[in-house]
Amino acid sequence: MEVKRGQVVRSLAGHDKGGFLTVLEVSPPCAMVCDGKRRPLERPKRKKLFHLAPTASVLPEEALRTNRQIRTALRPFQDSARQSGE
Repeated sequence: MEVKRGQVVRSLAGHDKGGFLTVLEVSPPCAMVCDGKRRPLERPKRKKLFHLAPTASVLPEEALRTNRQIRTALRPFQDSARQSGE
């Protein structure tokens, strides 16, 4: 699956393993990702694409404006991961 701006991805490696992030920019072989909390918009994380598992969800451009909007948009993904026991 091709990764694009606004797409929700799950981290497969690193300190944020298992966490959900959103893609801000893609420049193969890496993507700049943030979650609005540990990784705010002001200092996004650069991750290699093979360390990311893309989901089918893409956040609208309006949801990528502030850290609070990003956290709010990612909350359902994190809640569902907690409920499934991961």
